[in-house]
Amino acid sequence: MNTIAQSSIRRLSILACALAPLMFTACSSQPKLGGSGTVASGGAAGSTASGENSQLEKCTESLGTISLVENQQAGWYSILTNQYKLPPTANLLRLMIQQSNCFVVVERSAAGLRAMERERNLDRSGELRQGSNFGRGQMVSSDYALSPEVLFSESDTGGVGGVVGGVIGGTAGRLISVVGANAKNREAGTMLTLVDNRSGVQIAASEGSASKVDFGGFGALLGSRAGGAAGGYTNTPQGKIIAAAFMDSYNQMVRSLRNYKAQEVKGGLGKGGRLKVGD
Repeated sequence: MNTIAQSSIRRLSILACALAPLMFTACSSQPKLGGSGTVASGGAAGSTASGENSQLEKCTESLGTISLVENQQAGWYSILTNQYKLPPTANLLRLMIQQSNCFVVVERSAAGLRAMERERNLDRSGELRQGSNFGRGQMVSSDYALSPEVLFSESDTGGVGGVVGGVIGGTAGRLISVVGANAKNREAGTMLTLVDNRSGVQIAASEGSASKVDFGGFGALLGSRAGGAAGGYTNTPQGKIIAAAFMDSYNQMVRSLRNYKAQEVKGGLGKGGRLKVGD
């Protein structure tokens, strides 16, 4: 075996040893919520849930009806739908809420209300069958409104790979640098705010977070065959991270609501308060 071949083998061995921990992490890494991975999964029908995540907090009885209110003019919503190409957060939260049985979800989206109004118009026109019962007074009121918010963050940790690559040098060093430059610790933070629709009083608020290490450089390292899956992963929305962060936030809220006690103000809410101003 010539000297060039021996040198190449040594470099590949060094590369394999250096990348082994990274490859294991990339294969096994899951979104971390409170120390363990989680994503929204399964289904729900009425008070029955199936295939739900074991970490989702549940209630033995519902606390009231709830509707989802998203601020579609906010900056986070633009990032969510335009940059990450994700659907509205309501789609995700509806599943979690119904699976938890803590609230009964009522439809208040623009598309949903249009669908209900369409059926009522058909009923008034006489096109629906007798006894369809689409008369007035059928809709259920929303006791509470839940408002979500997402905070995105990406911290580049490629400096480590650059240092290792510089030490090893050559082709092996360049490959490690590629991995290091594309290694990002991706994080998402979320907030949920629960408001009483009758009084406008905020009932609860909670924060959640999740993170995952994503090694995008494996696409370049492993070549075109593996690059389709590994490289494509780095270009797709961080749906699992956001789902985990929202589950964390929702769980925090449910835990607080289990011990809920209404805030009181002497003299009554909205009647001047106790922080008086001078004459």
